[in-house]
Amino acid sequence: MKDFQYPDDIYTEAETDPNTLANLGPLARLAGVWEGKRGVDINPKAEGPEKDPYIERYEAHPTDGQTNGPQLYYGLRYHAHIVQPGEVETFHDQVGYWLWEPETGNILLTGSIPRGQAFIAVGNAPADAKEFTVKAVRGSLTNGIISNPFLERSFTTESFEMTVKFHDDGTWSYDQTTTMIIPNYDAPFEHRDRNRLTKIGEPTLNPTAAAEQGGE
Repeated sequence: MKDFQYPDDIYTEAETDPNTLANLGPLARLAGVWEGKRGVDINPKAEGPEKDPYIERYEAHPTDGQTNGPQLYYGLRYHAHIVQPGEVETFHDQVGYWLWEPETGNILLTGSIPRGQAFIAVGNAPADAKEFTVKAVRGSLTNGIISNPFLERSFTTESFEMTVKFHDDGTWSYDQTTTMIIPNYDAPFEHRDRNRLTKIGEPTLNPTAAAEQGGE
């Protein structure tokens, strides 16, 4: 994550462009509706690691530019919904935001899952990057991981790392590792997930972009 000296005036807001899709840097290639049928999940069980296949639907739609005084983010609101082949029951569900700060090239991934856990992972990349990595670490106040009491005690999440790659055929893939401390495991366990996603739909425009387009 790149440091940046913001102005002393922390209240005057930066100007935003209604066209979020044109200001997302490397995140622009994530916008849309995606499907991945080759997911692999390596997760912990009492008897040892288990490998499970999964199918994923991933939606990422632009939001209006957001300011923290002089700081400006353009982002995507995402929803990842995962099932196992032939099943309807949710295997994993996650919502959050991808955020791009044009001034610094910083990337933020926020995430929350319905098991009582949330995180902010951060990274940095140029606007034309074909690959980038974001990381979160337990205990950090800026790129941390928060868990409910049971998970904190029984499946202590020490770190999260996700690498995204964009491919020439228009698909994108991710490989992520969640490192956990589990009482009956002798060493930290690396819970790994990876998938490659193909676009099946276009993103919905953010409100100000849609309004501007409708007024033309």
